[in-house]
Amino acid sequence: MSQELRAVEWTGTGLALIDQTALPQRTVTADVHDVDTLVDAIQRLVVRGAPAIGAAGAYGVAIALLQGVREGWTESETRAAVARVREARPTAVNLMVCVDRVMTRFDEGLDAVLAEAAAVQREDVEANRAMGAFGADWLLKRVGGDRPLRILTHCNTGALATAGWGTALGVIRELHARGRLEVVYADETRPLLQGSRLTAWELVQEGIPHFVQADGAAAGTILRGEVDAAIVGADRIAANGDTANKVGTVGVALACADAGIPFLVAAPTTTVDLSTPDGGAVHIELRGEDEVLEWAGIRTAPAESRGHNPAFDVTPGRLVTGLVTERGVLEVSAGELPGDRLR
Repeated sequence: MSQELRAVEWTGTGLALIDQTALPQRTVTADVHDVDTLVDAIQRLVVRGAPAIGAAGAYGVAIALLQGVREGWTESETRAAVARVREARPTAVNLMVCVDRVMTRFDEGLDAVLAEAAAVQREDVEANRAMGAFGADWLLKRVGGDRPLRILTHCNTGALATAGWGTALGVIRELHARGRLEVVYADETRPLLQGSRLTAWELVQEGIPHFVQADGAAAGTILRGEVDAAIVGADRIAANGDTANKVGTVGVALACADAGIPFLVAAPTTTVDLSTPDGGAVHIELRGEDEVLEWAGIRTAPAESRGHNPAFDVTPGRLVTGLVTERGVLEVSAGELPGDRLR
């Protein structure tokens, strides 16, 4: 079912976004026809995942154009509205890349903007399919043997997080399609539970056997030998292979390194930011304190406590066994760096 799932869909006059804050209890759509609503949807994680945000941002240029016509904006006001969309989440480089790409057609008008946004969406799906095949091939050659694989993943990297199919979850889906997947360990992914709410939901749609586990259980699961490899996505990849992804990722990478099993990052080349030399230059988004101090609106920490809530962490390139893109697999920890190979 998730093969046809589209988290971001252009309706002709605006965007229809699957509201990922409502899953898995309800499957509802958020209709977006103005820039304020789109920025809010991106920041509240109605739409999330770097490639999906990129697709939404690409169509956001069209939304700004249409709203500008309705409300009589000047060109500079329309461009300022697009800039607000571009800056809605600072860590995910796909948002900026995709908005900038569509803006190269801005002066040609709405039809050209929509054509470019549609190309962004189509190319992401094609890239995800290619990633799935490359990642599955690499894993089966490296650790496959004659038995199905046990894979751990963190956060959500499936059709919900992309224009379709998925990045890391796309590799998992490809293994499942080949009959080479035994089970998936899906980290719940605190504090907003993208793993238990979204990844598990997608795995159910595919009929893929899986366990949801607490984030704190991941290292022990790996070190007990219950996992053959870990696959995660990315929100920004630096030229040296350092990778920014959902907070908690670096702990998975460290456990994989200690256990001697592969740690793979699956992401399209649009997530590789060659202008960022290393992870130290990545802006890490700090989200609201309430996400870690409350549960379902009820305060769980003392009133005097403050919340530290980084949305992402950075995994050093030396811990990244392989970077899977639509062009193939770079063995980053062995010295194949994005800055050398993807220019």
